[in-house]
Amino acid sequence: MKIYDISQEVFNCAVYPGDPQPIRDVKLRISEGAVCNLTAFEMCAHNGTHVDAPYHFLEGEETIDRVPLDKFIGYAYVAEHDGDITADIAQKILNDAKEADKNKSLNAYERILVKGDAVMTKEGARVFTEAGIKLFGNESQTVGPIDAPMEVHLIMLGAKVVLLEGVRLSEVPVGIYLLNAAPINLGGSDGAPCRATLLDMDK
Repeated sequence: MKIYDISQEVFNCAVYPGDPQPIRDVKLRISEGAVCNLTAFEMCAHNGTHVDAPYHFLEGEETIDRVPLDKFIGYAYVAEHDGDITADIAQKILNDAKEADKNKSLNAYERILVKGDAVMTKEGARVFTEAGIKLFGNESQTVGPIDAPMEVHLIMLGAKVVLLEGVRLSEVPVGIYLLNAAPINLGGSDGAPCRATLLDMDK
């Protein structure tokens, strides 16, 4: 079994424009005579590698602590694409995922991660939501255009598709993996950071 860590280190992570940067606050140091080392920190729920709950864009919908964990944990398909994810590209990704899974019956198409500089379009988002996927992830700090992400978020979060943003997939080959992107249990929050990993069960 091979484990891929697809998460960013928090204090040096990428941050969506306008969001606050994580801050480390060292409270105690053994080197300064304290009994232990102790770190406090401050960060946005959407810094670095994180997941969005429906509540992020939809008032009254599920907060991160209410989203079923099976959305974040299960088999996933890693695709690769640079540029806009149009309806045709989204359908191709789904077809490729189902083809890769045809003899395994793992339902890997339910969780899709896209490696590369990909931007979701509203047409692509509708293809994925109509297919009933549980999770979509990409390397950008947002799903959809960086300067106008709202419409894509409304389509996908409105269909209860959770969004895994800011993953790092450069070392991960295209294929099927066991994903664990369980978020920190932040009660009432619109999202949460996670330590996302992919397991290659064949190695």
